[in-house]
Amino acid sequence: MTDEKESLRRWRLILGGDEADGTQYQLSGRDSQIDDALSALYDFERKRKFNYGQNSGGAGGNGSSSPSVARWLGDIRKYFPQSVVQVMQGDALKHPELQQKLMLEPEILEQATPNVHLVATLMELGKLIPSKTKETARRVVQQVVEELMGKLEQKTIQAITGAINRGVRNNRPRYNEIDWNTTIRKNLKNYLPEYKTIIPERRVGFGRKNKRSLKDIVLCLDQSGSMGASVVYSGIFGAVMASLPQVTTQMVVFDTEVVDLTEDLKDPVELLFGVQLGGGTDINKALGYCQEIISKPDDTILIMITDLYEGGNQAQMRKRIVELSESGIQIICLLALDDSGAPSFDKDNAKFLSNLGIPVFACTPDLFPDMMASAINRQDMSAWASQNDVVLKGSNS
Repeated sequence: MTDEKESLRRWRLILGGDEADGTQYQLSGRDSQIDDALSALYDFERKRKFNYGQNSGGAGGNGSSSPSVARWLGDIRKYFPQSVVQVMQGDALKHPELQQKLMLEPEILEQATPNVHLVATLMELGKLIPSKTKETARRVVQQVVEELMGKLEQKTIQAITGAINRGVRNNRPRYNEIDWNTTIRKNLKNYLPEYKTIIPERRVGFGRKNKRSLKDIVLCLDQSGSMGASVVYSGIFGAVMASLPQVTTQMVVFDTEVVDLTEDLKDPVELLFGVQLGGGTDINKALGYCQEIISKPDDTILIMITDLYEGGNQAQMRKRIVELSESGIQIICLLALDDSGAPSFDKDNAKFLSNLGIPVFACTPDLFPDMMASAINRQDMSAWASQNDVVLKGSNS
């Protein structure tokens, strides 16, 4: 091949043909198959379709399912060096439409950066994940869970146990029940210089441990597709709270059906694999189930994590919320539990809840432990929101 033809060949492969091609060079054989592999990815924005295989080497089929992706992966490994293969796979993962298909391939999943959004994508794929990829997917979820536990677990435990302990102060504690830090602060005025000591005129204790939980917490979680990151964080916080003897934690997830995942809280990885993102939303049905499982209304905090877009009976949903609130249950509505910014939500339903005195806001994961502590102590959540620069939705929407 002459230098001129080789130059035209290379330019043709770079330009991609069709209206972009000014070379008039016709590809054939191996070059044509290489062009198909490149076009499937880099011409994707124009075609918005990944029907790879229908023009490559006679391996027909118009399906956009994982076999075409598997064929494409095989071809790029065949025609390009490993360094180029990694670049192309990384470029493919930038397309949301391709990402889900690629996640079904274990070698791609192993190369992806584990994070909350990747776990949300895996939950959305759910039962579509083939058996060959499930173990890799589980390892990815395990890694993300361990990282989040490392960041959030201790802070959550300290905030909630501290709130519970403050709520059961004992002014006549036994020696092993004394809260020494608080006792010293309360008695600094009783310092005797000549003895270099403090007389503990008032002793403050944590109180005797109660055999039953002091608070019941119900996480009622919308598992529609838009709530992916919120589901991941809720699973982590739910698992941490379930490990605390001072509170009883239940977790309910819903779309058009309701599933109680309380038993899975001991294993957050298994819990997240039990969630199926997507589908419709029936908040009314979920609240009906919560009514059935709540036995101590005055000692229960119901955390609704939902964008409030009701696909079921909205009038009945509002009636249930009124009933739950009037029964003494403390209700908080989180429109999102993630760092993604301002969420989309049903403003009319948010206003309805706000008018009932139910706080409605989005919450970042780092604020959730402190928010729960404030709720346990029945603090004014509006004041808490103001102190933490959290925008309450509903009344001002």
